[in-house]
Amino acid sequence: MLGFESIVLYILLGCFVGVAAGLLGIGGGGIIVPSLTAIFLMQGMDSENIVHVALGTSMATIVVTSISSLKAHHKKGGVLWNVVKMMTPGIIIGTFFATFLASFLSSLYLSIFFSIFMAYVSLQMFINKKPKPSRKLANPKVQFASGTLIGAISAMVSIGGGSLTVPYLVWQNVEVKKAIGTSAAVGFPIAVSGTLGYIINGWSNTDMSNLMFGFVSLPAFFFIAICSYFTAPIGVKLAHTLPVSVVKKIFSLLLISLSLKMLFSFI
Repeated sequence: MLGFESIVLYILLGCFVGVAAGLLGIGGGGIIVPSLTAIFLMQGMDSENIVHVALGTSMATIVVTSISSLKAHHKKGGVLWNVVKMMTPGIIIGTFFATFLASFLSSLYLSIFFSIFMAYVSLQMFINKKPKPSRKLANPKVQFASGTLIGAISAMVSIGGGSLTVPYLVWQNVEVKKAIGTSAAVGFPIAVSGTLGYIINGWSNTDMSNLMFGFVSLPAFFFIAICSYFTAPIGVKLAHTLPVSVVKKIFSLLLISLSLKMLFSFI
């Protein structure tokens, strides 16, 4: 049964994720996955599937938040739809089939992969290193292949792909704002394909008495998605008043701390 304490934790997590997304322009997977893992462990969920459910639930919330982000960037003309069209087929294939790989891995190995990737993201955020533009837009075959790889990694760590897509596009001489907007648009097919994959692969885990749909916890999805959707504008306002470069460094340390905590809980 869903307890009051769990609802409060989901709401608090959703609010924090929304503010962080608005303030730093990042997805919530880096926060949601280790946080949900800790919450599910506290609830006594079977440790064999805990990380899988955290990944699937996180991916489902990105469906909601990516729609809001995509619409905002589209209104400002910040989405290169020709690039989105070239990358999307690869994104869908890579994301969907990577969920099959994730379903075969144990929570321990998934947490190891997640922690290593988050260490990379945290380091990039801490040093604020940006790739030097050095090329023109790649041809459709390269965009397809890149989309497949980005989708696969995104599915394994349950992110919208921004930490990979933005530097990839900037490397192709795409302006940063348009790279972010295009990344937001690419995040939607990643989220939809990833969510479907985690539902299908976790179908035997479905238990409507516990509101579990495949590898997606419906209560966690609902409260986190709704709260993050409405608190993201708060983060956007804070971005104009707080020293974002300092906040990024602090946040990068939080990300790596959460990831390590999740890893050590399975060792």
